[in-house]
Amino acid sequence: MKVDEFEVSRRVEEFKSAIQKAGAKLTHQRLIIFQEVASSLEHPDAETVFRAVRKQIPTISLDTVYRTLNFLSDLGVVSSLSPCRERMRFDANLSRHHHYVCLECGKVMDFKSMELDEITLPVSAMENGSIVSTHVEVRGICNLCLKRQTEKTD
Repeated sequence: MKVDEFEVSRRVEEFKSAIQKAGAKLTHQRLIIFQEVASSLEHPDAETVFRAVRKQIPTISLDTVYRTLNFLSDLGVVSSLSPCRERMRFDANLSRHHHYVCLECGKVMDFKSMELDEITLPVSAMENGSIVSTHVEVRGICNLCLKRQTEKTD
């Protein structure tokens, strides 16, 4: 699934601005890697980004993709999600949202919730240090996997 072109263009412009503000170079590789993450709703891991980018830049290495994704995360133009099935995933959607993770197939899907956005953190969380951001990650079995399970038992 892909993000609409207008949203991808908006994200790319924010990316270019952040690169310029940081005084970093806007390389072709960085742009293509960012565009791949920015256009995906799948929260791709580095290997998925690598396979897609390699179609446009056959000489790119997996190491370059990892380093670039970490750079983009440090730059604040993508966020990294907690390890899911042992792989770090990345998301260029920086708007307030949460994630549903399927424990069966590993798919990550966005959802919005005003109730979760307004959740009050317990004092014990704030005792650990300053809080920069929060998001909720819900784990379960997605509808497609549930349907497959039902079909197997029928």
